[in-house]
Amino acid sequence: MHAPARLDAAAASAATPLVELRGVRKTYGLGTAVATEVLHGVDLSVARGEFVALIGPSGSGKSTLLNIIGLLETMSSGEYRLLGQPVGELGDAELTRRRGDTLGFVFQFHHLLPAFSALENVLMPELIRGGRVGDAARARAMALLEKVGLAAAAHKRPAELSGGMQQRVAIARALAHGCPLVLADEPTGNLDTHSADEVFALMRRMNVEARTAFLIVTHDPRLAARCDRVIELVDGLVANRVP
Repeated sequence: MHAPARLDAAAASAATPLVELRGVRKTYGLGTAVATEVLHGVDLSVARGEFVALIGPSGSGKSTLLNIIGLLETMSSGEYRLLGQPVGELGDAELTRRRGDTLGFVFQFHHLLPAFSALENVLMPELIRGGRVGDAARARAMALLEKVGLAAAAHKRPAELSGGMQQRVAIARALAHGCPLVLADEPTGNLDTHSADEVFALMRRMNVEARTAFLIVTHDPRLAARCDRVIELVDGLVANRVP
């Protein structure tokens, strides 16, 4: 008898954007003589399962915007809803929990820990969060390494892997918690064309297979053209949205 209500709730949840920004501004040095506003009222949304490119010239505010979405920086004003909840209502502990549970990160430089194996690097978020790693988490990490084609390299350290392989480990690490959204800041910017294509194809496959949403900052127009949607940021404002 209550099934329709449950279905309606599930449909509403699925329709709620993962990320929704309205009028977001960011000013560095707020209240000082050298205050500089880098975001001037950004409106942006990312739906569940989308694969979106964020492009724009250097200095347009792309990394700042990605850091705000990733809960690494705070906005100066505006509204940011993550999974439908206003971020401004969350305390520090809840922000940290949301960052760990909801968001995965991939950067231009993979930031793998050199003293640890590929498997241990994938497990690092679990270790940081819980202090120990169980058999289930280890099995999930190995399954992810297999998905990114690195099961045979699970016990190798980063120095023993190529740049493209290291970035694939970073992608596995970002997906280790089954997060619904991965934020990637120039994930192929430090790779040659062949490796960049492989890493991009891997992210796309994870997007399709797991319905993980990706928001990717890139300067590569070839890769941006292969995304579901392109958002262009110019001088701290969304200039246009290309289907």
